Amino acid sequence: MTAIPQERRVVTAIPGPKSAELQARRLAAVAAGVGSTLPVFTARAGGGIIEDVDGNRLIDFGSGIAVTSVGASAEAVVRRASAQLADFTHTCFMVTPYEGYVEVCEQLAELTPGDHAKKSALFNSGAEAVENAVKIARAYTKRTAVVVFDHGYHGRTNLTMALTAKNMPYKQGFGPFAPEVYRVPVAYGYRWPTGAENAGAEASAQAIDEITKQIGAENVAAIIIEPVLGEGGFIEPAKGFLPAIAQFAKDNGIVFVADEIQSGFCRTGQWFACEDEGIVPDLITTAKGIAGGLPLSAVTGRAEIMDAAHAGGLGGTYGGNPVACAGALGSIETMRELDLNGKAKRIEEVMKGRLAEMQSKLPNGDLIGDIRGRGAMIAIELVKSGTKDPNPEAAARLAKACHAEGVLVLTCGTYGNVLRFLPPLVIGEDLLNEGLDVLEQAFAGV
Repeated sequence: MTAIPQERRVVTAIPGPKSAELQARRLAAVAAGVGSTLPVFTARAGGGIIEDVDGNRLIDFGSGIAVTSVGASAEAVVRRASAQLADFTHTCFMVTPYEGYVEVCEQLAELTPGDHAKKSALFNSGAEAVENAVKIARAYTKRTAVVVFDHGYHGRTNLTMALTAKNMPYKQGFGPFAPEVYRVPVAYGYRWPTGAENAGAEASAQAIDEITKQIGAENVAAIIIEPVLGEGGFIEPAKGFLPAIAQFAKDNGIVFVADEIQSGFCRTGQWFACEDEGIVPDLITTAKGIAGGLPLSAVTGRAEIMDAAHAGGLGGTYGGNPVACAGALGSIETMRELDLNGKAKRIEEVMKGRLAEMQSKLPNGDLIGDIRGRGAMIAIELVKSGTKDPNPEAAARLAKACHAEGVLVLTCGTYGNVLRFLPPLVIGEDLLNEGLDVLEQAFAGV
């Protein structure tokens, strides 16, 4: 799969001296608003390993935020993208089109849920995909209101900041935001007041009531939700919630949009997370895992909805870049050949088993309040002993301890108290377990 030895190796402090030199250059040249989880500078990466400029090899539990699902140097992605680079880098699909764009759209029509006629439009980033889904829904319905959910994350552009729930760091100081965006409750089982078993029915009823009373269903163009909420804390809406919201949308002529930017392309053990409860969205937005690390995103949906925007109304100079399209075709080839849905399910089995063991061994076992997620999209919510009070300090300390030992982990959650795990789907099981060993040792220190 890759020439990089698939083994953890810590040969300097993390970050090491060469990374520290580069960090000094970075601080002088790169805007301070662009953060980094861990300032180690990458030299190469592949499989389940990131190798830094100092020769340290870190176990990758981040995948560039769910992007390099097929690894960061997958053979088929490199082969196809390299061949395309040699032919041409760009013409702009809106000027002179090319086959790769069409082929990616054909693959999306085949892979996304539902057997209706589908079309796609390609863009560069997840935020662009979401923004264009809103444009398409408004063009189709001739309505303006957009409904989103507590704990949701949809991007950093002006419209998608409005759609995103969490203020810091995504929205603070960047307003005013786009109008006609309304937020309603989501079925966050672990924190639902009457218990997880009631969350699906109660939260959907509450959300539908708020939409009906406060907005008017007849004014809503789109309802947008992540089938597994990403930045908000890897929240799986309680069973029954998504089907109820999707049915309400259908009954009221509202475009139901599944934001699968983080959860799509085998990440949860299915091609798309909405398949878990048999949801067939009207539109589905994808990015991140689609192209093996090259910038590409898509809106895919019912042909009659996708065709609602007038000719020239959708597009962008780089949207569906030929090299990124080649990468996507290589990524999809890899997912099929290696059965990465099966690999994701196995990762879930290993991780949830190990995390449950850790929880049971902790002297204050209730530090881990919840273990959740699907496939290779797994998280633990950390709480203060004997309560459900968020414990962001513990999340930060655990992440820091893992980083020092050469395991890259990420945090997330509205309260900053969730440790999330997004390993590449091609990671070896030995590396996966070794990374979890390091996490277990980190718990001893916390």
